[in-house]
Amino acid sequence: MTLEKKEIYNVLFSYYENLLTTKQIEYFKLYFFLDYSFKEISENKNVSRNAIFLSVKETVSLLEEYESKLHLLEIHNLRIDLISKLNYENISIIKEQLLLLEEK
Repeated sequence: MTLEKKEIYNVLFSYYENLLTTKQIEYFKLYFFLDYSFKEISENKNVSRNAIFLSVKETVSLLEEYESKLHLLEIHNLRIDLISKLNYENISIIKEQLLLLEEK
């Protein structure tokens, strides 16, 4: 998995963490935040390596599914883009676009 992908999953996790189970959160944090291997997690938690792998894989799929339905990261990125374009001449246009985003 590329570093860019990991960063995306970390951001998605920050948005959707509350929709995950306790174990999904725990295994995700160990794998993505603390950079533990599946083997290290399985040894520490007395769970099979495959169970850890499947849990992390399912969590990543859920994060992608939540984003595809709720678009929180997409909206955040659009806001950042709009803010970066902000200047006095186009404030009214940006306000209109932000209002349209709020309606999503």
